[in-house]
Amino acid sequence: MLEHGGRLRQASAHYNIPLADWLDLSTGINPAPWPVPALPELCWQRLPETDDGLEAAAAAYYGNQNLLPVAGSQAAIQLLPTLMQPAVVACLSPIYAEHPQAWQRAGHRLRFLQNAMLPRALSAATPYVLLCNPNNPTADRHPRDIAVDAAEQLRKRGGWLIVDEAFIDPTPEESLTPLAGTDEAPNLIVFRSLGKFFGLAGARVGFIFAAPDILSRMNEAMGPWTISGPAREVARLALQDSAWQATARPRLIAAGERLQELLSPLGEVKSAALFATLTTPNSTELHEALAAQGILTRRFEQQPLLRFGLPGNEVEWQLLATALGQWKPA
Repeated sequence: MLEHGGRLRQASAHYNIPLADWLDLSTGINPAPWPVPALPELCWQRLPETDDGLEAAAAAYYGNQNLLPVAGSQAAIQLLPTLMQPAVVACLSPIYAEHPQAWQRAGHRLRFLQNAMLPRALSAATPYVLLCNPNNPTADRHPRDIAVDAAEQLRKRGGWLIVDEAFIDPTPEESLTPLAGTDEAPNLIVFRSLGKFFGLAGARVGFIFAAPDILSRMNEAMGPWTISGPAREVARLALQDSAWQATARPRLIAAGERLQELLSPLGEVKSAALFATLTTPNSTELHEALAAQGILTRRFEQQPLLRFGLPGNEVEWQLLATALGQWKPA
């Protein structure tokens, strides 16, 4: 089992700091989540049904009807490789580690392209190209026009472009989701998540956008009732709340810029709005120094990266600023 951010209980025990005393910046989840209302009793009492309006709400929000709700995008990430013909997968790395692990388990061969952009991935001439946009963990972005062109080039040679857009909601104009599985890009597959932008990670709701044949086979493989009734209701309501979305986007973008500015004296920083990633040779030392003060960040073993989520209020911002200002590399 791979490690992820958000393991606060583990950190609490390791550093002997009570749970309530932590500032958890180890995930990229919106610290001001969509406000979940009281839910109708029926969604708890009845089995989930697919005509409850969730699919329609998702199609309107994402701009594409070629979708399948899944139990968090993680469920689709694990299952998709089993539905595809085994071949070589070009992974633009570093990348969310669950992706390459799932493809490798399904019998595919991996080709890691370190710190590469799409043109280099296309020149690798592999059938599948896999990337995150914005990238997790580096926050690098692939321009939409280049990604659309990459999907077209792959289509001409029978290939597929698989894109994880878990963090793209603050900038929907950059998204490829409206094209996935359409006549314009039938070989484009996109993952989306409600966990990050909406701050509803615990609901475990996500979507995969792809050609109808892939969606049908995945639906059959998953079986019925993959998402609980309450989670479906929460997701439907959140996707329909355009007023909240319009307010959240500029607020998150501004917070991401603030975080980038706060971290910039320590090294190279890139922002994906919901998180910022610092590149520094002192990533391990800084991670430990912050953790000793009850501030949890996400450290990556293979790269000198430290990922910071957004503080949730001004007290937390000041706490982080003070800790960073006091830290001196050895």
